[in-house]
Amino acid sequence: MSDPAPLIAVNPTAAPEPAALDALQDFVERHPRLFVLTGAGISTDSGIPGYRDDNGAWKRSPPITLQEFLGSESWRRRYWARSMIGWPTVGLAQPNGAHRALAQLDAAGRVGALVTQNVDGLHQRAGSRDVIELHGSIGLVHCLDCGAQYTRASLQPQLVARNPAVAGAFAEPAADGDAHLEFDGTNAFDIPACEACGGMLKPSVVFFGENVPRERVAAASAALDAADAVLVVGSSLMVYSGYRFCAWAQQRGKPVAAINLGKTRADPLLALKVAAPCAATLEALVARLAASNASSA
Repeated sequence: MSDPAPLIAVNPTAAPEPAALDALQDFVERHPRLFVLTGAGISTDSGIPGYRDDNGAWKRSPPITLQEFLGSESWRRRYWARSMIGWPTVGLAQPNGAHRALAQLDAAGRVGALVTQNVDGLHQRAGSRDVIELHGSIGLVHCLDCGAQYTRASLQPQLVARNPAVAGAFAEPAADGDAHLEFDGTNAFDIPACEACGGMLKPSVVFFGENVPRERVAAASAALDAADAVLVVGSSLMVYSGYRFCAWAQQRGKPVAAINLGKTRADPLLALKVAAPCAATLEALVARLAASNASSA
């Protein structure tokens, strides 16, 4: 399937322009079963910072890797100290207009699959169904030894009680429950162990350097096969785990549109790009679709 829609750039500081919304509405109406892929940019209006700037570069040093977390006690102390300070930002975050708009599109039968690179759980809380969380959930923690699972919220009081000297620190929040806390991992920091076996606890997320579980990739690939087109929302696609679906869509003859402020790795593949805020764009799209349905009823 080919798509003749033009590539459109919109003023990123303003609401989406009518021409861009016309093109986006046309794209969605011509492709009734969408494979939606979301990234950090959809959650910034919920107060959760993103990883990258408009050029796709890191806003800070790259996140901890799996190898660092598993291989070094000091790295684990640093991770959990920063997580203790940053967790409230993501733990208390609420879905924004973009999440709610996608849930409305889902309820209307326009979303065949919603695949997210985010770990904040906001799509589910907004009402989207059958969300595929490529990178897991920051709201869960599991034991690497016995597999016992805990909520991240239940771990927070333990971290605070065990580390009162650090708990009062202030640091600017970072992506996915991290914080810009200058903490030397060689300093003392008491990390809770698994209550069941005393094993090492790890957030139930895919760290950098860790592979996305095959069953998640397979489920997303099958959903892509069943879709008419791909809609990317709020992702620079710099990480291959998300970009691959755009590459696969091109190979399978399915057009790709994106709503994203700044460049994406998939820009050369896009049939349509709307460089405008996610929430304003999706809310306007849903309103237009509802009006169109009402007028044709």
